[in-house]
Amino acid sequence: MLEVKDLEVIVGGRKILDGVNLRIDPGETCVLLGPNGSGKSTLLQAIVGNPTYQITGTIFFKGEDITQMPTNERIKRGLGISFQHPPAVRGVKLLDVMEEMHGDGEKIEEMAERMGLGDFLERDLNLGFSGGELKRSEMVQLLTLQPDLVLLDEPDSGVDVENLELIGEVINEILKRSSKPRFRNRSGLIITHMGSIMQYVKPDKGFVMLDGKIVCSGKPEELINQIKKNGYEGCMKCIN
Repeated sequence: MLEVKDLEVIVGGRKILDGVNLRIDPGETCVLLGPNGSGKSTLLQAIVGNPTYQITGTIFFKGEDITQMPTNERIKRGLGISFQHPPAVRGVKLLDVMEEMHGDGEKIEEMAERMGLGDFLERDLNLGFSGGELKRSEMVQLLTLQPDLVLLDEPDSGVDVENLELIGEVINEILKRSSKPRFRNRSGLIITHMGSIMQYVKPDKGFVMLDGKIVCSGKPEELINQIKKNGYEGCMKCIN
């Protein structure tokens, strides 16, 4: 589904990512753990094609080289992202965005009501939304878009327990997580600092990023348990 090879990213003259290699198979959901400032969000932005980044290396999506492709073409091919800090857009209603992705007005209202956003459809996108409302707005957009690869930037950041459970439920629905592998037809990459979302979403594989590099991989539960026990400093000791 996704393969990142020898990816280096320079932003504002500073190297943020240094030789990142990552592979996500069809139907596989991965979690990328790392402290703040380690480069996790930069990786997602590079995958969706942030035009301000200077990039070397290669990004393949469904077997196609998308490294130099503009963002809108990547989205058309099946990429979807939720941002940690989504932008507010004046003059564009949440309903406008959802109608572009899904023409069924009744279905749109149903999804918005489920996420507690029925009264938000006529509001400007993300303008004046609380932290929890922003997260739910991002989720309902992804639920409407139904991308082949879902990129989730800190979906558990600043979210209370009630909202986190709902967000986890919707992520599982977007990914169609099931104990029956034949139903696992979408892939995901979740980035998180401390892994709270993993109470509700169970990734198949985990990675740890430090200082712009992926330094180890393994079973997500084992990685997060080691991080909780020894901190990310323990990861540094392990690789040095």
